[in-house]
Amino acid sequence: MSLVTEYHRHGNNPFGILGKWGRHDDGEQNVLALNVLLLGGRQSGRSSVGNALIGGEEFKTGTCISGVSMTTEHQLLRRNFPRYFRRKGAESDLTLRVLDTPPSFPRPKSVHELCPEGAHVLVLVVRADMHDNTHLEEHVETLFGPEWRRHALLVITHADHLKEAGLQPSDYLMQTTDWLRALAAKVEGGVLFVENSCDWPSVRGQPIRDRLLNLSARNHHSALTVRTEVSL
Repeated sequence: MSLVTEYHRHGNNPFGILGKWGRHDDGEQNVLALNVLLLGGRQSGRSSVGNALIGGEEFKTGTCISGVSMTTEHQLLRRNFPRYFRRKGAESDLTLRVLDTPPSFPRPKSVHELCPEGAHVLVLVVRADMHDNTHLEEHVETLFGPEWRRHALLVITHADHLKEAGLQPSDYLMQTTDWLRALAAKVEGGVLFVENSCDWPSVRGQPIRDRLLNLSARNHHSALTVRTEVSL
């Protein structure tokens, strides 16, 4: 796997993305490139989910002062997974470009500058024992309009708290706050639970990648564009 790390501050030149489908320079291998946007509140586990997706530890995690996340910049990582899946009988690479956003929700124009061709998959990250990001759905709809739910999946981190409480995931969703239960029902990519163990990014990476790949395929690998005519 090849990894490219890119850092972008607000106001920097936008990055271009690969076309949905392309070929390597040798012209032999198909490659599917997907833009993935991580969205979630402070200490939700966005960066850990990003590390799981790329199969590394390059996203900064766990650094905070007085409970305030130190992730203040957009961070973009790109990783290619050779021969990850088959399409029409041919082996295809999967290239993920994963954009982690600051916990203070980005404004539409800022997201558009960083992702001018849109996002193929939205990964909404919520921590199982912290339900303070009640405006997450509102912000996502402001950015992308009502079509956001067709491109979204929900990842609930720190799911070890469910075990401690003796809850199954289905029981947790029935007993959780109204806004989170409603959000889980709306995302068409479904809900994934991950525990807060030191090695879960490496263990859970492929299931999350497979889920977002299947979700993108259902949408014919189309991308959501940011609505820049509105502001937060």
